[in-house]
Amino acid sequence: MSFILNFLRSIIENVLQLLSFGKKSITNTLSIYIKTNTGCTLAVDLDPKWDIKNIKQIIAPQLGLQPCEVKIIFAGKELCDSTVVEECDLGQRSIIHAIKTRRISDNFSKNIISDSNDEVNFYDDHEHCSKPLCETLVDLQLEKEDRLNILPEEREKKRAHFFVYCVKCKKLCIGKLRVRCSKCKGGAFTVHRDPECWEDVLKPRKIRGHCESNDEVVCVDNEQGDPPFAEFYFKCAEHTSEGEKDYAIPLNLVKHNIKGVPCLACTDVSENVLVFPCKERHVTCLECFRNYCLSRLMERQYVSNPDIGYTLPCPAGCEESFIEEIHHFNLLASDEYERYLRFATEEYVLQAGGVLCPQPGCGMGLITEADCLKVTCQHGCNYVFCKNCLQGYHIGECLQDNSLSTDLGSCDYVIDPSKAAEARWEEANKVIIKTSTKPCPKCRTPTERDGGCMHMVCTRSGCGFEWCWICQTGWTRDCMGAHWFG
Repeated sequence: MSFILNFLRSIIENVLQLLSFGKKSITNTLSIYIKTNTGCTLAVDLDPKWDIKNIKQIIAPQLGLQPCEVKIIFAGKELCDSTVVEECDLGQRSIIHAIKTRRISDNFSKNIISDSNDEVNFYDDHEHCSKPLCETLVDLQLEKEDRLNILPEEREKKRAHFFVYCVKCKKLCIGKLRVRCSKCKGGAFTVHRDPECWEDVLKPRKIRGHCESNDEVVCVDNEQGDPPFAEFYFKCAEHTSEGEKDYAIPLNLVKHNIKGVPCLACTDVSENVLVFPCKERHVTCLECFRNYCLSRLMERQYVSNPDIGYTLPCPAGCEESFIEEIHHFNLLASDEYERYLRFATEEYVLQAGGVLCPQPGCGMGLITEADCLKVTCQHGCNYVFCKNCLQGYHIGECLQDNSLSTDLGSCDYVIDPSKAAEARWEEANKVIIKTSTKPCPKCRTPTERDGGCMHMVCTRSGCGFEWCWICQTGWTRDCMGAHWFG
């Protein structure tokens, strides 16, 4: 009888311990979501000091499984039971994946070939568990040889630091690297190897992995049954996660200055720097980079690269040093970045053979036909102007004797006669303009001089011609010596 009582007492104590486990006193609650491959999502409050084994004990009964039958996948890795939650780079409302462990008898003992032609065997034991991706990566700016020779005491210092531009925070933020299946976009995905450089992360189809996001469908890359590729993306670490569609823009040129390289401009050693993609890998602090971008923006000295866009090279003049990820210019202030976007759009229109409406306050980009001279700013201010001189139509020296003819070839623009009449300048205004302005010798844009020297620089986008106000020709040393200041 005593044996039965002791047995019942032990069962009751075990049940009470199990029930009281989820009611532990949590001093620093971390609220996360646990997603299964059956479509079920659980909301769980954790203590960052707990380990993965504790999480399995909480969720296994809710899934009708034993803790040993559950594996936890996060950021491209299956996590070991001994991994502590606070080591996993989890934020509030982050999502981790709980998958039922497959056994060898479940037809899962096949070998999968990874990118490096090494065999990767998957079994139901946890010998292949590892630390999360954030723990195993060292800084991607290091060369492979440096990465292999890192001493254990230096590993924490040289762990991966990722920077992103967060649209929500509207600033440069610390980023979190995440991974998912390129086929089904599911997060229950384990990579065959860690990325070793930014190319592995930013370019697609670099690293394969194993997807368990769907309990019924096995993701494969092709008809041969090759495993799918990993798709890396980034999240902002400075605001609460908003789900699996919460993304941030990676700024791969911004680095943690672990090598203590001084700035190219101010020579200060800053904690975070931007490394230009030139052969010399010139470094500038973020403040000097902003000043560099702003000064070139004010002078409209950005380069319109056909493959990259409106961008800048290394300020040291290095070849093949253009910034390819133009989101780095988000480091400018919001109004400055809007100006950058406007200038980039204008430059694109001009490169495509279009024109910009010269009406103050408009600037609408217009793509016209090659032989069309009479342009109406449709979808803008309806201003009518000449394509050649950008003045009111038929006003100025570019008027020909037969320019009043309405036959403009294949031009399809429809002109409202009343609007065309309003667009003509009064004779008095023409006199004032002729006496106070001079056209740019290259593009004929009317230019007014309001003081200063005789060295003029055309401010029209795509022109930038330097000319002499007196000679009305290109600026030369003779102009500088004879009448620079009048």
